[in-house]
Amino acid sequence: MLEPGGQAHVADKLVNIGHSLILIRFLGPIRETTDLNDDGAAEIRLITDTAALEAACERLGQDDFLAVDTEFHRETTYWPQVCLIQVASSDYDVLVDPLANGIDLAPLNTLIADPSRTKVFHAARQDLEIFTRLIGHVPGPVFDTQIAAMACGLGDSISYENLVSRVVKGSVDKSSQFTDWVRRPLTEKQLTYARGDVVYLRKIYKILRTKLETQNRLEWIADEHDALLDPDIYAFDPATAWKRMKIRKYRSDYLAVLANVSAWRERVAQETDKPRQRILKDDAIQEIAQQKPRTLEALERMRAVQQGFGKSRHGAGLLQAINEALDAPEKYAPVVDEPERSGPPPGAIVELLKVLLKQVSDDADVATRLIANAADIEKLARDKEPDIAALKGWRRELFGEKALKLKAGKLALAASPKGVKILDV
Repeated sequence: MLEPGGQAHVADKLVNIGHSLILIRFLGPIRETTDLNDDGAAEIRLITDTAALEAACERLGQDDFLAVDTEFHRETTYWPQVCLIQVASSDYDVLVDPLANGIDLAPLNTLIADPSRTKVFHAARQDLEIFTRLIGHVPGPVFDTQIAAMACGLGDSISYENLVSRVVKGSVDKSSQFTDWVRRPLTEKQLTYARGDVVYLRKIYKILRTKLETQNRLEWIADEHDALLDPDIYAFDPATAWKRMKIRKYRSDYLAVLANVSAWRERVAQETDKPRQRILKDDAIQEIAQQKPRTLEALERMRAVQQGFGKSRHGAGLLQAINEALDAPEKYAPVVDEPERSGPPPGAIVELLKVLLKQVSDDADVATRLIANAADIEKLARDKEPDIAALKGWRRELFGEKALKLKAGKLALAASPKGVKILDV
């Protein structure tokens, strides 16, 4: 086994990438170079066999966190095809090639699954989907730097490129982002781009976490992180596929067709490894649920259904799903509570609450969406004290109490040269 950082090599090669000088050492299963330091050199370790991966994971496992990123393709498949996995601890990082011949990802999966170690991602949802499928469960705990950025006053849904620029004054060359990550060998430019993602990510994590701890704001993002760990998000159960669809009616026959056709599409997409929309578009499912075609001829007359679909290899299966639902709607219709029709919220109150939310978030240096979203504001304007996150915990203390006082006429907003003043009445 070759230990990470070992000296054995076949040849050295100096390569200029942008403003960085990269020394490549060809090591067979590991490609190794010198570390990032003051002279601009950078280090790349490309893991291509199981023994090297075991050694790397032993080194990575010495830390209490891992910065993680992936490169994958999904444009033409249902399941993401993982092409590269980047992992970094405080002082060590590797690129793992999951497409390398014979490599077993078990050591890495065990490392990622360890509940004693925080996994750091940026915009974690898709990466967590990948690791949930690899490991068999959601690999918590997690720290999402996009979520943390909202509590640090860095805006709502900040891009990784902008986060790198604002937090560590670095730059990300995005020209390799949409390259062909399946093709081998990977280029030095691709490897440099991929390594940069986790090298910057570990620095950003330390800075944002320290800031949140100093300001006692880790609690502010706890529920956002808990939501990411909900296994239902990554289950892809055909029986619950209807939940991704917009509910337009509440009749049992409509709901039955919507649910059963959505389940049928999900099964076909998984079995053929094709994107859902390439099997049948959402608009087509909605039209089918409303029009309820019983025959292939009726199916062919539908505007949203692709011409010739009824005669295709999937046509009979789709028609069967429709008729099953129509024959026994009570069996296939999900239980969905129809929302109360309490009328639109008072427009002026909504606007006042939005102004208050904006000013409170500016004063606290936190993204507005972390406190309340548009639906919360409408419920708050319409109902006396609705069951929303903005009226619980730190959000209530920061914004919710002021919002209730504003509605009750006990708080006023006044324009000033420095913005909006919040005044007790």
